[in-house]
Amino acid sequence: MTGPVVDPRLPARLADDLFGGRHSNPHALLGAHRLSERTVAFRVLRPQADGVTVVLGGNDGTPTSEHPMAEQAPGLWVVAVAIPSAATIPDYRYRVRYPADRAHNRADRAQESVDRAFTVADPYRFGPSIGDDELALVTAGQHRRLWEVLGAHVRTRDTPSGPVTGVAFSVWAPQARGVTVIGDFEGWEGRLAPMRKLPNSGVWEVFLPEVRAGELYKYRVHGADGTVVDKADPMARATETPPATASVIVDDGQYPWGDAAWLRHRGRAAALSEPMSIYEVHLASWRPGLGYRELAVELADYVTAMGFTHVELLPVAEHPYGGSWGYQVSSYFAPTARLGGPDDFRFLVDSLHRRGIGVLVDWVPAHFPRDAWALARFDGTPTYEHPDPQRADHPDWGTLIFDYGRREVAGFLISNALYWLDEFHLDGLRVDAVASMLYLDYSRGPGQWTPNIHGGLENLEAMALLRELNSTVHDAHPGVLTIAEESTSWPGVTRDIAASGLGFSLKWNMGWMHDTLGFLQRDIADRAFHHHQITFSLMYAFNEQFVLPLSHDEVVHEKGTLWTRMPGDADEKARAVRLFLAYQWCHPGKPLLFMGQEFGQTAEWADNRGVDWHELDDGPDADLHQGIAQLVVDLNALTRTRPALYARDTTPDGYEWISVGDASSPVFGFCRHADGATMVCLFNVAPDPFAEYRVGMPERGRWRVVLDSDDGRYTGRTTTDAGSPVYETAEIPWQGRASSIALPLAANTSIWLELT
Repeated sequence: MTGPVVDPRLPARLADDLFGGRHSNPHALLGAHRLSERTVAFRVLRPQADGVTVVLGGNDGTPTSEHPMAEQAPGLWVVAVAIPSAATIPDYRYRVRYPADRAHNRADRAQESVDRAFTVADPYRFGPSIGDDELALVTAGQHRRLWEVLGAHVRTRDTPSGPVTGVAFSVWAPQARGVTVIGDFEGWEGRLAPMRKLPNSGVWEVFLPEVRAGELYKYRVHGADGTVVDKADPMARATETPPATASVIVDDGQYPWGDAAWLRHRGRAAALSEPMSIYEVHLASWRPGLGYRELAVELADYVTAMGFTHVELLPVAEHPYGGSWGYQVSSYFAPTARLGGPDDFRFLVDSLHRRGIGVLVDWVPAHFPRDAWALARFDGTPTYEHPDPQRADHPDWGTLIFDYGRREVAGFLISNALYWLDEFHLDGLRVDAVASMLYLDYSRGPGQWTPNIHGGLENLEAMALLRELNSTVHDAHPGVLTIAEESTSWPGVTRDIAASGLGFSLKWNMGWMHDTLGFLQRDIADRAFHHHQITFSLMYAFNEQFVLPLSHDEVVHEKGTLWTRMPGDADEKARAVRLFLAYQWCHPGKPLLFMGQEFGQTAEWADNRGVDWHELDDGPDADLHQGIAQLVVDLNALTRTRPALYARDTTPDGYEWISVGDASSPVFGFCRHADGATMVCLFNVAPDPFAEYRVGMPERGRWRVVLDSDDGRYTGRTTTDAGSPVYETAEIPWQGRASSIALPLAANTSIWLELT
């Protein structure tokens, strides 16, 4: 005797929600569900298929029966199968057949080209890919390896019929009405793979058995505001090459790192008391046309030859507009595809480490672009950005500002920082535009900002984020640096968090840069009247732990270059550039130089042109540019081998004035100290030379010139063919010291001396 007929079809309202991508739990509708004591409904979405069959299997995976399905509505296939309540729903698969004009790709994938069909496991039979404990950490903003649970991951799930390999997708979109995975695997139709929203989390997920690494995908997000937008995955670890915007599924393989010795040294080292000179690079334009793997050879060779200890890369994370130089990030977890894939970038970092070169990367948590396909209004509401327009809109760049007080957003940013350090072995992050994060009134006029709860202008949420960032990074990665681009006098940027500081390792010294450039670009005859401009930085040199930057921002937008800022003819310009570099390298702080400035490039940098390497080989001033480059080589060599230049770089006991100089004597000098070593650094910033300049010395003895920026090696007017000059102190008190030496000092020149 047969029982009553049970209808496997969905009610029209639920079917409409499912087709419309608005159902928050498609797993409750699709897959296998018991309709009665004797009947199980099977439902599956297979748009444009011309036949679907449920294939039931035994515990050993052997097929036992087949049940053709009917199409309730276009793309929704259903069937009711008699399975007694005492029996467990058996293992099953769907056999899907497509018309001939659609079968080719599907059949190739399944290697079943004869019958134009393939067999696939049901996406809606599997439990969530994220456990409850991990989900709680995600929601609390405390999951520090967020990239391992959100995004797209190749996974294998066990079934009685054998393992099923596919991709687990998960995305945070708390206010969305529905989310569907779309991509290559379903023809970008958006009807195959609706996701479910996991309870109390805002995370949507689905496991798709037929999908594999290398395929493109996005999320079709039905927003709370009624919009439907196809979004790139915020956690994507690879992307299409811009201007294309899809995310790319990456296999979770293991790159064969070879930098273990470097990492061991880094973990033991006291980075701030070691030699450091930084070469800042925009990878895409250093030598245009090179990818990550080519750069791994050519950039490593060049940096090694020049003697820099570190490279600092302008942002590497994917960005839609190349003219932003990477500072408007759309995919925070993906190295830009313009230069290769994630493993290619790993190869670059690995290669630099094997050559003894540290790698710093600019990181941009201050803002993100408004592109509709990226982070902006991700779920149809302010999701990553602050909900208050006064705190969400960046007035300078037309971008959006993160909601630093939202725990999921803070967790996203901190996890992203750790991602670059963990997955790519970076040695430090230079945090961009910190000042714009710290001040509520940054670039805003009266009435355009609201004070914090204490009535102040500090962004308390940003402060908390930066402290949490620095604490987390330094705890997880001893020896890794965090560097703040902070352009104001905010107190305690590099002070310990326990002492109410922000906890950064280093801060860019923007005041030193602007004052020094402003001084040296004055007419040389006028410098004596502005002497304080070049000496003032020593008044605050130890208030923070500083980097001394001559960065990309100073050689664009009609600011000129080191070369063009300097007064005079080509020879005078070259001499002034050499003086600047000598001053930068011996001043307390870690020198940073943007590419091209190491040889005095004359034209401003342009990202679509790159570095003007030809200036080193031809033209009337090639010898001057070669001389500047040789000086940088020698400065780096001295920095690596003279502890006085680095060992006490951040403490006042490593520095001592000899002479501050003034309008009457435009020569100044200071000592750099380390245990058992002293370097005396002198600077004549006047237009006239001194045939015999007397200087008080910190110790009696024989002092040898180890650097003369006017030396013939640098195409200056002085030669040292007979060897470096040596001067013995005379018992002539001078400048408050018991002994002194007298030496010639050319105009616009720096001389360094050490005891023999």
